[in-house]
Amino acid sequence: MAGKAERPRHVALIPDGNRRWARREGKRVIEGHAAGIDNLGNLLKWCREAKVKTLTAWGFSTENFERPASEVRELMRLFERKLSEAEDRNEVHKYKIRLRVLGDLEKFPERVRKMIRELEGKTAGYDKYELNLLLGYGGRQELVAAVNRALASGRKRVDEKSFRQFLWSGALSSDPDLVIRTSGEMRTSGFLPWQSTYSEYYVSKKLWPDFRRADFRKALAEYARRKRRFGK
Repeated sequence: MAGKAERPRHVALIPDGNRRWARREGKRVIEGHAAGIDNLGNLLKWCREAKVKTLTAWGFSTENFERPASEVRELMRLFERKLSEAEDRNEVHKYKIRLRVLGDLEKFPERVRKMIRELEGKTAGYDKYELNLLLGYGGRQELVAAVNRALASGRKRVDEKSFRQFLWSGALSSDPDLVIRTSGEMRTSGFLPWQSTYSEYYVSKKLWPDFRRADFRKALAEYARRKRRFGK
């Protein structure tokens, strides 16, 4: 039966608008990306305040590698800096936040991959909150990769439960209850096509760096007004 949504346990984010924000503010593109990453830290705090245990955010898509090479290089350096900062953040350890990075990291610099593995290892025992970052992620690419992984394992047949383990996002402890997309764009862009099948979507017109606590509360209030049907 359909049930009234109350508080989401798992919020997912498509943080759109970093580059447009930078242009509007007369800043370099990389400054827009940096502002976006910093705002993700804010959202993590707002999730804790709202007793939302799991946050999943799209950080870098497979298509993003097609952006200008100079922008991609700067982004990789930014990831290095922010990963280093995350490792030293008291909040990560104080609130027992487990970090997972999901996606195809083969094109990422080895130093970035090493930092990711180390941070995942240091937080692997934490279970109070979860932060999942989608890097090198694309929805169609994930499904194709999952099929190939299933075939490589010798499987001739899978069901929904067994197929999930072959997904990059198969490590998620639950499917997103609420997906927030910023900048007013009305499309999913291939975001978690398997995991978000029955997620509720909320679109904010705010560019991601402009998204604030009040905007998050509006999203939660809208979610609470909805009835989740799960296709029934």
